[in-house]
Amino acid sequence: MPASWDYDLFVIGAGSGGVRAARLTALGGKRVAIAEEFRVGGTCVIRGCVPKKFMVMASDFSHQFQTAEGYGWTIDASFDWPKFIHAKDVEIARLSGIYAANLGKAGVDLIHGRAVLRDAHTVEIIGKNQTITAEKILIATGGRPWMPEDMPGIEHAITSEEAFHLPELPKRILIAGGGYIAVEFAGIFAGLGVETTLIYRGPNILRGFDDDVRAHLAGEIEKRGIKVILGCQHSAIEKTATGLVNKLENGMEIETDVVMFATGRVPHVKDLGLETAGVALNDKGAIEVDSLSKTTADNIWAIGDVTDRMNLTPVAIREAVAFHETVFRDNPQHFDYEAVATAVFSQPPVGTVGLSESEARHSCPGAVDVYVTRFRPMKYAFTGSDERMLMKLVVDAESQKVVGVHIVGPEAPEMIQLAAIAVKAGLTKAQWDATCAVHPTMAEELVTLKEKQSTNTSAG
Repeated sequence: MPASWDYDLFVIGAGSGGVRAARLTALGGKRVAIAEEFRVGGTCVIRGCVPKKFMVMASDFSHQFQTAEGYGWTIDASFDWPKFIHAKDVEIARLSGIYAANLGKAGVDLIHGRAVLRDAHTVEIIGKNQTITAEKILIATGGRPWMPEDMPGIEHAITSEEAFHLPELPKRILIAGGGYIAVEFAGIFAGLGVETTLIYRGPNILRGFDDDVRAHLAGEIEKRGIKVILGCQHSAIEKTATGLVNKLENGMEIETDVVMFATGRVPHVKDLGLETAGVALNDKGAIEVDSLSKTTADNIWAIGDVTDRMNLTPVAIREAVAFHETVFRDNPQHFDYEAVATAVFSQPPVGTVGLSESEARHSCPGAVDVYVTRFRPMKYAFTGSDERMLMKLVVDAESQKVVGVHIVGPEAPEMIQLAAIAVKAGLTKAQWDATCAVHPTMAEELVTLKEKQSTNTSAG
């Protein structure tokens, strides 16, 4: 390495992907630095998956208390929002500290500040009069929430990032969006006793998921008290003496205390100096990379949400490992994006892996077998609840491989992790059926589904 280069690798962004890449490379004996403009841990740890999951768990207790009454419990409960927020913030700070400590143990130099590319080998730490050079650079700056900036009154709305730090729990909230973030926060606030409305411009929530999952979940979240308005969106927000008036394109007006936009996230590429370093963006505004995460600049790579390939924390981590193996261990690897399981921590939650029924009908060479069951979980036998669980298997009729598994109901995220192993391994429906059920469980339905809902020829 020329003496003019300060580091073998400089990482911009200390989220899950950036931290993993930095640590592995430093542990391999290379000189590594990482810059973070906010807090170590990135979106997942600081303002995403982890605090969101804490909020989901906190809000789900109200449903558990209702269920407990059917089992003979008498519960007089109340919720303390400031106490919860304090406990959540303490834990997030602890986790962020662990990430930072692990970087230090690995020998990574942590730089607190915003790094901007000045050329293909040089970054400037803004406001610190510091310039650093590196042989190789990795961009892992993640994504940021998107809101329609030209909508009247949008300045009165918040995003998911502000929702983690509301000074008090609102009495009424309207959430705009139909993706997993919108659906999850709708469940959170409804579970905490907030009058919750979810509005989405599309025909149903969770675009891109299996249609049975979308329809089932929409019905189930309404049972939890969430008002769902589809095929409509905001025209304006007006602040009044009593709240925020949400003016909708269909003429409706809904007054709430908080308006939250969860209408998507965009790659965080603003003011990174990409052009000066020869790093191109694709037509979606994400950093353009090849299968090995290399950008259009010879010595610069990018991983995670900033590339907008598959925006999941575990995927960013796997991309980081592949980057390290490829660039520093002469072992070219790329992450396989097929059959990646994911969960939506809605209430009830969703777990899914593989192809939806529609995707299978377009990609499988022949017919597609579909197996579906809907039933009331045993847990609700004493409660009078009409909450239903959905399980669905999508099977390639020719090979009989299970190519998609979709679950909506209690513990769906836990079940889908193990189902993903079978789908990734390419196991057949016969092999699923040959697996002895664990009784009495909800998961046993996955290996006892016998009757096909349909067997239709694919759309080609």
